[in-house]
Amino acid sequence: MQVFYRLSFFLFVSFFCISCTGKAIPEKAQAVENFEVNRYLGTWYEIARFDFYFEKDLVYTTAYYSLDKNGNLQVLNRGFNVKDNEWKQAKGIAKFRGAKNVGALKVSFFGPFYSGYNVIALDENYQYALVAGKNLDYLWILSREKSIPEEIKQNYLSLAQKVGYDVSRLIWVQQE
Repeated sequence: MQVFYRLSFFLFVSFFCISCTGKAIPEKAQAVENFEVNRYLGTWYEIARFDFYFEKDLVYTTAYYSLDKNGNLQVLNRGFNVKDNEWKQAKGIAKFRGAKNVGALKVSFFGPFYSGYNVIALDENYQYALVAGKNLDYLWILSREKSIPEEIKQNYLSLAQKVGYDVSRLIWVQQE
């Protein structure tokens, strides 16, 4: 039994170290500079995303960002699960990985485990954002409204492809 506990502890520590030190942004991506966190606060509608376990079967998805007393972003993700016929939500925290004027953050919904959250495109009015995860398996297009202009959409798709994303994997989220 003692061997089991040692092995479990070793696996936990290994996973923790890998998750904390792993690359937090895709190689060809660059987080926006001159990022103003106060302008990023509030509600964003998820226009498109790569499908993954935590958002599977969700529609009407939103992310709400606010600041905590330490200057970190509190995150509330919400969506309606069409299979379970109920609203789901997840609370998390995002912290800057470096300078607070660069859109390079790490986000956690599970205690000490963080993953990359990188704003790689943002219009000057903070109405539309392209967000890259830690690797090419995570991508989001966000908007302050339930839709996005075609020109912005095409620009973001083009940028995502240049970074290396397979944009054919995007799920266009039902918001109406």
